[in-house]
Amino acid sequence: MQDARITKHALIFGVSGQDGAYLARFLLDKGYRVFGASRDTQFASFANLRALGIQDAVQTLSANPADFRSVLVAITKAQPHEIYNLSGQSSVGLSFEQPVDTFSSIGTANLTLLEAIRFLGGKIRYYNAGSSECFGNTLEPATETTPFHPLSPYAVGKAAAFWQVANYREAYGLFACSGILFSHESPLRSERFVTQKIVRTACRIAAGARETLILGNMDIVRDWGWAPEYVEAMWAMLQSEIADDYIIATGRTCSLREFTATVFKCCGLNWEEHVQQNRAAMRPSDIAISSANPEKAARLLRWRAKHAAEDVARLLVEAEQSR
Repeated sequence: MQDARITKHALIFGVSGQDGAYLARFLLDKGYRVFGASRDTQFASFANLRALGIQDAVQTLSANPADFRSVLVAITKAQPHEIYNLSGQSSVGLSFEQPVDTFSSIGTANLTLLEAIRFLGGKIRYYNAGSSECFGNTLEPATETTPFHPLSPYAVGKAAAFWQVANYREAYGLFACSGILFSHESPLRSERFVTQKIVRTACRIAAGARETLILGNMDIVRDWGWAPEYVEAMWAMLQSEIADDYIIATGRTCSLREFTATVFKCCGLNWEEHVQQNRAAMRPSDIAISSANPEKAARLLRWRAKHAAEDVARLLVEAEQSR
């Protein structure tokens, strides 16, 4: 563990995304000096950092996590005690259209960061953003020992990154962890994600828009949590005495149909009057049930989710209506 009197430095790859922005805010509140890496800081919007009011507090650096030289330059400038890798193409649907770029942005970038840490002496603690998508369908709640069965190019990339972390931890002694995060939402999500598509459409309809929400398979079941809580678990992993991998989830599931109904109810609407299903909106292969057992994190990290899907739906609607 680092001396508490030392101001810790953290370097976040993917700082402009939902998790990156919330993590940056959390670490700043902890007293960290926070560096955020983006492929090109001159053209990156950092809208999420602005939305949280922390853009000026985060020192941004240009770095491509898949490029070894630019990673070394960023690490040299930031001198981080901890590196958080939250970068990469994050849309499951888009990964079917861009499988090669998706794998490179996840698997190649993760391997580059691990190798850079090893090359520099292996003292930096490393967090890798894993994904529940690696498991595929989970008829029983997944644990950290449940076998992977990825059903999308995105999930294949995340599975590869998970095993890269395990390999570097075991072969080289790196303090490297993967957080296998189940679905987690916030107002910082774009409408490309189905939860925000539902929330924003419902709010527009409630405000008078004559609009119909088109969804794919509404019978899918997910474990939806609140993103600002999940970044706390990321940090907790890197404060542990022993590096390990953890599932981060609420432990409670909800169907897309139930989530949609809750959102529309929060808007004072009956969802059945405004929603249509369309097979064209379905993915080539989709996970029917994604459920988790997060007890290891509760036991060893003392982390447990406070908000489940119904709370998330309400919080998202409140945030959208307050814009």
